[in-house]
Amino acid sequence: MFAAFLSRLSRQKPPPSITLNSNRHPLSTTTSSSSSSSYSYSSLYTKYSFVPPASLNPHNSIKPQTRTSPQHQPKHKKPSKPPYRPPSSLDRSGQELVHSNLPFDFRFSYTESSPNVRPIGLREPKYSPFGPGRLDRSWTGVCAPVTDLKEWSSEKEEDLEEKRKILRERVQGEPLTNAERKALVERYQRHRTKKQINLGRNGLTHNMLNDIHNHWQHDEAVRIKCMGVPTLDMKNVCMQLEDKTFGKIIYRHGGQLVLYRGRNYHPKKRPVIPLMLWKPQEPVYPRLIKTTIDGLNIEETKKMRKRGLSVPALTKLAKNGYYGSLVPMVRDAFLTEEFVRIDCKGLQKSDYKKIGCKLRDMVPCILVTFGKEQIVIWRGKDYTPTHDGYFLMERESFSDPEDDLASRACGNKTRDDSQTENNFDSGDSDDELASNHMHPA
Repeated sequence: MFAAFLSRLSRQKPPPSITLNSNRHPLSTTTSSSSSSSYSYSSLYTKYSFVPPASLNPHNSIKPQTRTSPQHQPKHKKPSKPPYRPPSSLDRSGQELVHSNLPFDFRFSYTESSPNVRPIGLREPKYSPFGPGRLDRSWTGVCAPVTDLKEWSSEKEEDLEEKRKILRERVQGEPLTNAERKALVERYQRHRTKKQINLGRNGLTHNMLNDIHNHWQHDEAVRIKCMGVPTLDMKNVCMQLEDKTFGKIIYRHGGQLVLYRGRNYHPKKRPVIPLMLWKPQEPVYPRLIKTTIDGLNIEETKKMRKRGLSVPALTKLAKNGYYGSLVPMVRDAFLTEEFVRIDCKGLQKSDYKKIGCKLRDMVPCILVTFGKEQIVIWRGKDYTPTHDGYFLMERESFSDPEDDLASRACGNKTRDDSQTENNFDSGDSDDELASNHMHPA
């Protein structure tokens, strides 16, 4: 029994041994005979170029066989493309300067800055907001004049005004009739279209001219909504809009305007308007509130400011509201009161300072203080009511009375002709009329 068991055990093959051979995959099962024989690569290495990581094969790296067929020969590398460089508005190499034929000075705001008031200093160097080397006009820190300041004269200013007038008449052509005006106004009301340009605290800015012409490219007119500080002087806003865009205002109700482009306007022949890339710093102007009011000493000035702050407020200004009726209200209040206080709580400090500056020039009056978010103004010692000055009403009519008379005359003539035709062409002959008269029904 034991001898038979030994003979059976000797005929069996020895069990495979588990080895950690660096030339093979770890934990691979190989026989003792195969471990001593030479290693032959598998056919998979010729198909897949797999290289084991260093952690699995730290000593010897397997170099798979590569095919040398002509299809797998390395090709010539393409020349590498230069790295992408985004376009820069400041890079003007090889480009000409932008030229504009508009006959007026370029300013950041045309309604909130006056060419008659000269600043006493600049807050920054004279960097052009149009970008360096982009415009053929020099920047003075306040504006980009159309003519050189050294060659400026009153005659050239008159020539520019005459040129603006000729351009505006050429673009406008024949005036609109009342029927055409009413149809345009109705088409651009709030319940008909949502297209609108908002005119805020900065007034009519230079880049807004480009927005108006963009609207005129597809529409005959554009609705403009004025809010905030510029509405204090709507006459100036309307004048600057017509002067700088060569358009015509055909409707105004409060701060809402409709600006018509003109009969002869061609979108492809629109003027070149270079855009401002940033808002320039405002220059330094003289102080609005002085230490002492003219004709008074320091003690009297302090008492006057305390007295002005204790006066009941004339009105409270709302943010982004319509202030067109503020100047007449102040003038009426000065007939009976010596001080006027306007409540400006909620407004920015720069806004009610601009409002006080405009009231000083339009009423006119003397600024007392801006303390505690209030505007306190004094009418002065020898105050005389002013009746001059033209202020726009709440709603202005742009209809032509001559056109109305002509239309009424045409309507009356049409009625007379129809009555005459009815009298002479009644459809009855003379015999029928006589018989009807003799034998009434």
